Amino acid sequence: MHRTRGKVIGVVVGIAATGLLAACGNNDSTVSSTPTLSHTTAAATTSASTPAPTSGATGQPSQAPETPADTATPERPQPVPTNAAPGDTSKLTDKDKKFLDALKAAGITPSSPDIALSIGTYVCQGVAANASDQDLMTFATAMAGSDPSFDPAKMPVEQAGKIYIDTAKSTYCQ
Repeated sequence: MHRTRGKVIGVVVGIAATGLLAACGNNDSTVSSTPTLSHTTAAATTSASTPAPTSGATGQPSQAPETPADTATPERPQPVPTNAAPGDTSKLTDKDKKFLDALKAAGITPSSPDIALSIGTYVCQGVAANASDQDLMTFATAMAGSDPSFDPAKMPVEQAGKIYIDTAKSTYCQ
């Protein structure tokens, strides 16, 4: 259980760091070159199973790019199986549930318990390591703001980060 939570925390921290670094870009999205398609598997499959198209009234076959007959099909990524639904609370401890209930009472309903528990675990680890409140606030605010269910119209992200920290300290870090 602790290894899984550690992995989740690592992934969350990585995503947060990526998001923060992406936010620091200069928004330059110019393309330096235009990609071209030279040989595709779909073209090889289509040309092998259908006759060559003809051009207009002449009846002459049009020029099609040649593709080798032994072109290998590119690998396709397989979907990652999931063992539990994002809202599954069957494997939560009483401490986890108490923390999530306290967040809900304070006006925060995370899209997944894993998000809230990752933030709570980080806060507790930070408190144990004597991290400054500002360091804790930076991470908690970033993670709270990246939650798909967070609505900045309901509360500022800084307030959500503070609620996560205060709630973790009072219910989760004991």
